[in-house]
Amino acid sequence: MNILSLKDIKYVVDGMDILKGISTDIDKGDCISIVGPSGSGKSTLIKILADLIPMTQGEVLYKNKHYREYDPIQLRREVSYCIQLPHLFGYTVEENLMFPFKIRKEQMNRQRVIELLERMNLNESYISKDIHALSGGEKQRVALIRNLIFTPQILLLDEVTSALDKENALNIETYIKELNEEGVTVLWITHNEAQSTGIFNKRWIMEEGQLLRLEVIR
Repeated sequence: MNILSLKDIKYVVDGMDILKGISTDIDKGDCISIVGPSGSGKSTLIKILADLIPMTQGEVLYKNKHYREYDPIQLRREVSYCIQLPHLFGYTVEENLMFPFKIRKEQMNRQRVIELLERMNLNESYISKDIHALSGGEKQRVALIRNLIFTPQILLLDEVTSALDKENALNIETYIKELNEEGVTVLWITHNEAQSTGIFNKRWIMEEGQLLRLEVIR
């Protein structure tokens, strides 16, 4: 069953074609890596799928309904986006991890937060840490936890392990694969060739704003 359908997606900036008519379907439960040279349009496409920037032309259908038919808040809860250089706000990790509960008007589930911290090779003490004292890799993991406290339908990832060592990157790959096996659809931009085939069932190869090739890995 298709969970996302992309129909002739184009994105033009100052007369430059960043995306040149991308059309494809994404099945529920797909785990897709997206690769290609810098400037090929990967991050732009993911931002369109995250409903963060408007496409110049085309349609994105989620569960056979156009994005415009959804309440934006509902859509962002179901289609979650995490980037290479995460934006943490406020002063503490706790403020960031409370945010998903706050927007849902729920009390913070501390046990859920601790569970995810430990799953990301962090620990309970990080809840009270100043965000400015965190390393780049720790910030990436905190941002990912913030996105995963409430499990989305679709997870869009843009180079989210770029600041991590091999052990922590592999740990996150394993956890994302577990979520995928539970039904979460994953699209993950990576520049790591080995990573791009590791946990995925498909790979998109992009070049010059086009979906050049779709490979079935398994």
